[in-house]
Amino acid sequence: MRIGFVRAITASILSVFLAASALAASPAAKPAPAAKPAPAAKLAPADIQTAFFNGQPFTASSPSNVRFKMTFSPDGKIKRVPIGKGNRGEGTWRLSKDGFCTAWNGGKDSCFTLVSVGPKKWSVLKGSTIMATWSK
Repeated sequence: MRIGFVRAITASILSVFLAASALAASPAAKPAPAAKPAPAAKLAPADIQTAFFNGQPFTASSPSNVRFKMTFSPDGKIKRVPIGKGNRGEGTWRLSKDGFCTAWNGGKDSCFTLVSVGPKKWSVLKGSTIMATWSK
């Protein structure tokens, strides 16, 4: 009876060993693809007005790193004051179907969209071109 018991235990151990060996020899499962970053969230015109066009100043930086203090007043006026180099400016703003438009010093309207790109950071886009980065 003891020999039968030893054989049963040996057979069990051998089957566990073979199963573990088969798993180790099988090709590794492909890792899941890396998650793509979430697309930038486009702000609706009403959200742009609430967040930025409320008379509270914020910082705008151009792609060449010229920085301004921007103030969009609820009455449709804009003021731009350079932080360091740059030119002062005044103009008007209005909401558009997809974002907002500005006209500086009586010039022609230019329209933009605004997308969130990080905590307290937004990109101002004309088409797919980044025109400025706004931060609070």
